[in-house]
Amino acid sequence: MGVRNQVAVMAGVMILLLTWGSASYAAELDLEVGDPRTMTFDPVEFSTPEPERVVLDNGLIVYLLEDHELPLVTITATMRTGSWLDPAEKVGLASMTGAVMRTGGGGGLSAEQVDAELEQFAGDIHIGIGRQSGSASLDVLSKDLNRGLEIFAGLLRSPAFEPARLELAKLQAIEGIRRRQDSPGSIVSREFSKALYGADHPTARESSLESIKRLTRQDLVAFHHNTIHPNGMLLGVTGDFTKDEMLASIRKLFGNWQKGAVPELKIPDVSEADMSQSAVQFVDKDTSQTHIRVGHLSIKENDPDYVALAIVNDILGGSSFRSRLFNDVRTKRGLAYSVGSRLYTGMHDQGVWMMKAETKLTSTQEVIERFVANITRMREEPVTDAELAEAKEAYVNSFVFSFASSSAIVSRVIELEYDELPKDFLQQLRAQVIQLTKDDVQAAAKKHLHPDRLKIIAVGSGDALGKALSTFGEVKEIKLTPEG
Repeated sequence: MGVRNQVAVMAGVMILLLTWGSASYAAELDLEVGDPRTMTFDPVEFSTPEPERVVLDNGLIVYLLEDHELPLVTITATMRTGSWLDPAEKVGLASMTGAVMRTGGGGGLSAEQVDAELEQFAGDIHIGIGRQSGSASLDVLSKDLNRGLEIFAGLLRSPAFEPARLELAKLQAIEGIRRRQDSPGSIVSREFSKALYGADHPTARESSLESIKRLTRQDLVAFHHNTIHPNGMLLGVTGDFTKDEMLASIRKLFGNWQKGAVPELKIPDVSEADMSQSAVQFVDKDTSQTHIRVGHLSIKENDPDYVALAIVNDILGGSSFRSRLFNDVRTKRGLAYSVGSRLYTGMHDQGVWMMKAETKLTSTQEVIERFVANITRMREEPVTDAELAEAKEAYVNSFVFSFASSSAIVSRVIELEYDELPKDFLQQLRAQVIQLTKDDVQAAAKKHLHPDRLKIIAVGSGDALGKALSTFGEVKEIKLTPEG
């Protein structure tokens, strides 16, 4: 028997002994042993350490939180840039800039020198630029902090964008584009986003072979120069360091970086007319399962109804084994193995509420009918006391995991500042959840779940799929253009 198996057996024996012992002890004292399923607990209370916030003269914001448990330091950078700034003819520029900032050398070092030095002292640096922000991170042993931070600063401030590394990154991006129609799940997600926002919207548009081939080194240099500035950056520092020494190092490496014109993060909303239109579309692809997305645009995170709608989603399909969709579509009817709903919200573009499933072609119509029936039920009937209590408890207790480590605490604080939300925003949400009533939940469902606005996108096999979808409106086929 292996060590792991021995440990597992011993643990099982200990649990049995403890359980038997507890029951026997309770019996001796004539105590009533309750059913664990009926036990209730007060909401989890917690307090977190407060990171220190320092602003350099050039506008660089630094959050510091010491944690000397392990000889490790993590430094993150959040940058006010993103692919929302990509020119229409060069979609993919921001992502390519972030990738080659890391791989293409910088700070006076070649790409090979950067990789060799990091490998020598087991340092790890990542840099990337997404739709609404850029991010970078350094993980290093505290004894190697000074050199790791020098390399990190060099890549952020003065990336070299070596031509050979740019060409390699372009080839990798092109190969990814050529392969992206291989996965039905990827296809349905992309087409659903286009149906919601429009194919040319910054949130839904995608790079092409032509847009990637068009990118030049000068494009990357200009994008970095125009969008990445110290006064648009937040650094988070956690781990085994002392505040004064860390601030001295940061001022030395970043302090003489000049301010720049930080781009305003402003993503246009979809018009009310486009939001209110329903749509039924499919992609013909030979696959054993129909991949389904059903939903519509929704609210932003600072909406007064956000908390109530989050609980609506949890009860409907967000809580997996507890949810109505899981129990109706999977457990009761056996129509799908994977089923659920999601509420995606942010501060800079409209949120998305959607349901998803993978099912047999012959079950596609029934699954979507169950989706609509469950939306209707959420709008017309109050949730049960048990559903509300379970959803509230799960939501409240989940807050602990937002503060599970020093780096998580600092990341959360930076995220709130980046989104221009108050420092106690999460605590406000938690307090709102505790006060929610069944009437609040039903009111949110009525106001924000719209059966008449549903965008239905399915990926599956041909004409039969189109016929299955015709129950829900005029069906249009999405013709995918071959990539390369």
